[in-house]
Amino acid sequence: MSQFSDHSFANEKALIRVDFNVPLNDKFEITDDTRITATIPTIKKILKDGGSVILMSHLGRPKDGPADKYSLKHLVPHQQELLGTAVDFANDCIGDQAAKKAAALKPGQVLLLENLRFYKEEEKGDKTFAEKLAKLGDVYVNDAFGTAHRAHASTAVIAQFFPRDKRMFGLLMEGEVSSAEKVLHLAQKPFTAIIGGAKVSDKILIIENLLERATDIIIGGGMAYTFIKALGGKIGKSLCEDDRLDTARDLCSKAEAKGVRIHLPSDSIIADKFDANANDSAAPSNNIPDGWMGLDIGGKTLVNSSPMSFISLRPSFGTVRWASLKW
Repeated sequence: MSQFSDHSFANEKALIRVDFNVPLNDKFEITDDTRITATIPTIKKILKDGGSVILMSHLGRPKDGPADKYSLKHLVPHQQELLGTAVDFANDCIGDQAAKKAAALKPGQVLLLENLRFYKEEEKGDKTFAEKLAKLGDVYVNDAFGTAHRAHASTAVIAQFFPRDKRMFGLLMEGEVSSAEKVLHLAQKPFTAIIGGAKVSDKILIIENLLERATDIIIGGGMAYTFIKALGGKIGKSLCEDDRLDTARDLCSKAEAKGVRIHLPSDSIIADKFDANANDSAAPSNNIPDGWMGLDIGGKTLVNSSPMSFISLRPSFGTVRWASLKW
């Protein structure tokens, strides 16, 4: 049963936390709109009901307040194209303009607020900041699965300012939570899980849960390099959480004790900088040269789909393998 689908948003202003943290090129054009398109069904359902929509999100990691390169105004044209309707923009996420534009919204209209992270209070989970955001809408909808794990004002704090029947997940969040519950509670063995993303710290609890259920765990994305370094590999200047190396080793030890095999990519596409014009090459994932960084799985990992092509990275972790898997 879906609280969101069963709710009528007629004449209500829905304040939706979305994840519009999308990549932009030097012309501020969106190069991957996956996160935006994923929220469209939620937004359209509210508009179809006769409600209005107030969208709030972060973009990038601004350090010193407002900066044009991190402004959500650059997303408005594409958002309008996807929705087939006008999208108004408030040059702040709180304050007079945001409040006035939110109050003036009529059924069927959409308002996009400026970057939440222009305020340090967002990432600090500040209660006063969350309350100011909450006053903009009648209903709170969390549809930002990519940031739902963070204890930020717009995700973990704001819901307390809405009645129980006026706070809910959107369709994207409902779908992701439902899928996670199936994996964690209904999965049948043999069962292989694929984990990606940038940070081990974001996935610790997920991996520990999977250790109780999975037979194999494939680790990719930026977080793979933390595991690789933890197990003695050379990763150059690849993304790595040095403060989580012990955590990675501990997870590998737990996996070995439970008979769960952890797989890491055997090779990587590497570059000398994170830039479209960078020099690129390929290297074993555990032997990336100094000054180079791993950016994605390499050709050997991609092409060779044989589950038997594992090479033990470190004898003390017999269940950790460099996997040439197709994934």
